[in-house]
Amino acid sequence: MNKTQWLTAALLLALIGGPARAAYTIEHVTVIDGTGAAAKTDMTVVVEGDRIAKVTPTRVAGTPVGQVIDGRGKYLIPGLMDVHIHLAGWRWDAKHDGPPVIDHAAAEAALAGYLYDGFTTVVDVGNLPENSLYERARERAGQIQSPRIFATGNLITYPGSHGDAMAVRISDFEKDKALLDRHIAEQQPDILKLTYDEEGWGARPMITLMPQPLLHQIIQYYNEHGIRTTVHVSNERRSEEAIYAGADTLAHPVIQGPVSDNFVRLMAAKKIPFATTLTIGENYSRLVEHPEFLDQSDYVATMSAAERQDLKTTVRASYQARSWTWWMKLMTPICEENIRKIVAAGGVAALGTDQSSGPAAHREMELLVQAGLTPAQVIRIATHNGAVFLGKADDMGSVEEGKLADLVLLNADPLADIDNTKAIALLMKGGTIVDESKLPLAGGAIKKRYAGS
Repeated sequence: MNKTQWLTAALLLALIGGPARAAYTIEHVTVIDGTGAAAKTDMTVVVEGDRIAKVTPTRVAGTPVGQVIDGRGKYLIPGLMDVHIHLAGWRWDAKHDGPPVIDHAAAEAALAGYLYDGFTTVVDVGNLPENSLYERARERAGQIQSPRIFATGNLITYPGSHGDAMAVRISDFEKDKALLDRHIAEQQPDILKLTYDEEGWGARPMITLMPQPLLHQIIQYYNEHGIRTTVHVSNERRSEEAIYAGADTLAHPVIQGPVSDNFVRLMAAKKIPFATTLTIGENYSRLVEHPEFLDQSDYVATMSAAERQDLKTTVRASYQARSWTWWMKLMTPICEENIRKIVAAGGVAALGTDQSSGPAAHREMELLVQAGLTPAQVIRIATHNGAVFLGKADDMGSVEEGKLADLVLLNADPLADIDNTKAIALLMKGGTIVDESKLPLAGGAIKKRYAGS
């Protein structure tokens, strides 16, 4: 193409608004939009480019746009979100005295596993920057098959406090402000993770707690830079103090004991989103008592046979011997009831696992139903509320016109059984249908789910 031809092509593209965008029309589908609204039957959803262009009854939808997808007998929900992960992809060296070993293939397999399980967004809340921020950059450049990645990079804590080994340590706000500035400039966190937990619960000894005035100063500083915050807490008192220090979200529910009625009312009034993170505690006793869960199809697809065997043998034996396993088994029902009470009062729970596994995120939904929530509530927790947690509910998290086209088409009704969120017919991220045959799943290659109308 010579210069004149190139200029002519550029002018034509400008006149018509750029290259043609992919478009899809999903017809005759039941829409569960994620906001908590009642399901709408026989609907049409039009996707143009990376956005939802239309959501309307099929009878008035007009001529279909682009590729038509038959949604008869199917259910459309927003892409699922896990707002509390710690992405796999690094480990300490064998002697634990050298630098950590980065394994990008393991990280990308974990991310692929989330896509396989219908998750289009994950939030990494504490990791090696060389791992999570590297993958975030690759995802945003379109170089890997991955959910959208939001990340904190390093977390921030007080010397000797929870998560100290993975943190930027701040002991004095004025003296250490340069460390905060460097964290903001170099890591560009999507959200800041702080820890505010003296432990001393379960099998854990007491440790140093960040002073509350320092917590407030750091939260305010990051907010002034346009960055939301999440705070690791585990009991009611520290949760309340974190809220009044200005925390935008809480990284965990209260698990150390039953919540008071006053705290339930506080969470309902403040509408502070919190991550549910039930599976991180329940996982230990589940592996000891029911290792057969690892033979479920989503675990087989997203884990290697060697990893599943190691979990069933070596890891299971270590969990069985730990008092922490049995303490967490005792406390999980208490945590479930705490979540149920807060949600019933109008509080905002968002699905989080504290793990790096799509199947674990589906287990989180099962535990929330076990806690007494309805599937409709759980779908909202796993979609819209995740966007609220991120401060991005205007742009994502529900099946509404103008929002990002992150969508999951299901073969069975998730309102009848939350496990039907695994019955995926088609996954769309940003208006592009995911080709599962190209996912680097640890369990090996699979066929693409949707082959076209």
